[in-house]
Amino acid sequence: MIFVKSEDLKYGMRLAKPIYNKSGVLLYERNTRLTLQGIESVKNFGLLGLYILEPAEPVPPMTEEDLDFERFQTMAVFSIRQELDNIIAGKNPANLGRLVNAIAVNYGRLDHKITFTQNLRSTTDYIYKHVINTAILCALISAQLNYSPSEQEELITAALLHDIGKLLLPGRVREKYDDYDTNDLIIVKKFQSDGLGLIRPEIGIESGVRRIVAQIHKMEYGDSRDDADKILKSAKVLKVANLFDTMTSMKLSEESTSEIAAIKYLILNKDEFDETIVGALIKSINILTPGVCIELTNHEKGLVISENKENVLRPVILGFSTNKIYDLSNNGVYRRFQIVDIMKTMDNRIKVDKERLLEYMNKR
Repeated sequence: MIFVKSEDLKYGMRLAKPIYNKSGVLLYERNTRLTLQGIESVKNFGLLGLYILEPAEPVPPMTEEDLDFERFQTMAVFSIRQELDNIIAGKNPANLGRLVNAIAVNYGRLDHKITFTQNLRSTTDYIYKHVINTAILCALISAQLNYSPSEQEELITAALLHDIGKLLLPGRVREKYDDYDTNDLIIVKKFQSDGLGLIRPEIGIESGVRRIVAQIHKMEYGDSRDDADKILKSAKVLKVANLFDTMTSMKLSEESTSEIAAIKYLILNKDEFDETIVGALIKSINILTPGVCIELTNHEKGLVISENKENVLRPVILGFSTNKIYDLSNNGVYRRFQIVDIMKTMDNRIKVDKERLLEYMNKR
């Protein structure tokens, strides 16, 4: 799978991902071949480009839940854009509660992991896509932490509003995404403070939401070490969700961090990120599941054939070049071999026959 800019799209190219409109209506299926009319439509949508299948590449596996996730993301981005723009204009965000409820219903009550798919972001839509994904992650994590419905809605609302100040940034700073230097951070801190001032009870935003947003700003741009015991649990959840999405987001300007590298970072920095919250994140999303391609510390590339539900970093791997099994749950094996990273591709999953994998594992 490759990303092709809109101006470079050619007749006959096959779509790797479906395209939806703002109402969630499917416009183009995966594996659809582009027509000249379709290319013109893509340009009219204002899309940077499309994910395209290479000539001999099979369609990557996507479940109905995966497709629903991408559809929901598309619809939610259109919704939050309108609500945040309304708040900046001093208007009441009339449909914000409806969006919060939709996120809670779809992702705040699940009893299983989901595949957390990232889509490409531009300077014009980065913030909108970021806050939607962060809110979804907060919903997933809070479900694992047994939040009450009211606590969950407050957290999701805070996630949707926490970066509103960045919409006010000068273009030259906003174009840097989150790669700010010292001078940029002074500017960002100022505008984030202005954004916090927009979150007011007068437009229907509860004070608890404002408090969570204020605390996440203090943790990001200030010094909260002296009153760490006063930091709200929801602010800590938002901090984990915010960083995970920031690290793994896909941008044209730079390569994203893989999910496993982001998880490793969160685990290693125990003083900064709450272990229970990071554990809840790991229990919420698919990371090293059967079919994922990885690279080991001995430079061998391999395939995950069995997930480790007790420790996500220690699954069973089948080496490509040696056909050797690496059971990383075995301490002796793990001392010699670890996963360096997920292989850097647009979609690291390949089609695998689950029944064949089970049969293979049982014969070991």
